[in-house]
Amino acid sequence: MTLSRKSLSAMSSVSYNFYATLLDSYQNYLDSDKLWEKFWGSSENPKLTIDEYVEQSKKDLIDKINRVPFESEAADKGTCFNEVVDCLIENRNTDKMKVSKVLNEQGKVTALKVEYKEREFQYPIDMCKEMANYFKGAVTQYYCEAILPTKYGNVKLYGYPDELMPTSIHDIKTTSRYEAYKFRDHWQHIVYPYCLREEGNDIIKFEYDVIKWGKDVNDYDFFTEVYNYNEAVDKPRLVAHCEGLIEFIEANRELITDKKIFNLL
Repeated sequence: MTLSRKSLSAMSSVSYNFYATLLDSYQNYLDSDKLWEKFWGSSENPKLTIDEYVEQSKKDLIDKINRVPFESEAADKGTCFNEVVDCLIENRNTDKMKVSKVLNEQGKVTALKVEYKEREFQYPIDMCKEMANYFKGAVTQYYCEAILPTKYGNVKLYGYPDELMPTSIHDIKTTSRYEAYKFRDHWQHIVYPYCLREEGNDIIKFEYDVIKWGKDVNDYDFFTEVYNYNEAVDKPRLVAHCEGLIEFIEANRELITDKKIFNLL
């Protein structure tokens, strides 16, 4: 990517660095009451009270800002699946994890076994190939960034869309539970089109391509959520959301240990 002098000047005056999933974490914090009601509102003995859940959501956001490592089997399973699909798209091996073939009694490959961080996952080979064929020719893990002006200064937005196609942007999601428009309140479908348009890549169509895992390796479903970026509507929303996050960060500045978010590293 070649930056203009104007872009380089803006980069030098960046006050904050935000990535898409950080904006998701801030959204989860804003929606704490609603999420508690969704998961535990009808429970007689909720694991956390609503106040405890809100406080936990705040801690999770602070940890996200500070890049505190966390362990999640579900996240690892999704990470491994993304890498498997990218390897098939690009016809390459990986050094990020150990991948081996699972054979049936007739010697036919039925699944790919992945060993990663002392965990093991299996993915049906037909599903992996179907996903790779769908994204044939995609640019995988494309890095994009752009400056977003706000009343508190310039924010650098950045991230890695999973698959960049000629006319669409894709993010692969994996989950054990799914309901329609599950990812409507996420921010990838606004951040990535904004960044790409600022880079001169006028793509407005965004897809969340969702795999819902079942009880065993061959039990899965596909779902797709499609969003079209509307700059007149979505850019003001993005600015407002980033400004809200800035206010949160500044109000809790004494808790922020990772200074990258302030563009100080």
